[in-house]
Amino acid sequence: MKIGELAERTGTSRRLLRYYEEQGLLAPNRGPNGYREYQEPHVYVVRQIKGLLDAGLPTRIIRELLPCLDKPQTIYVPDVTPEMIDTLRREQARLSERIECLTHNRDAIADYLETVLEVRSRDATPRISPGQRD
Repeated sequence: MKIGELAERTGTSRRLLRYYEEQGLLAPNRGPNGYREYQEPHVYVVRQIKGLLDAGLPTRIIRELLPCLDKPQTIYVPDVTPEMIDTLRREQARLSERIECLTHNRDAIADYLETVLEVRSRDATPRISPGQRD
């Protein structure tokens, strides 16, 4: 698929997709005409990148993590520095906090929605007054 189709399918601008490529996050093939050619797995990779960026991870860490997201058992990184390990631990803790917050907010919205729908359902039910009969 061409860059426009990938952009449409992932909700990501073409410019941002080119930026991902510049940062070493995305590696499209090139056709004989020089155009970028993307495959179905690129859709998944772009969604992963977007999710990690939304979580606040910098591109330098995302570049290290991307190979681990699909097959972590095959990853061997002999040159991981203590600084990278510390950074990953901090990011993991920060993501866990964010997940807890998001889970709490999701549950609060679900409770609110349930209450609103219950009240609407009650209000929509026709009421028969004591003096009314068929």
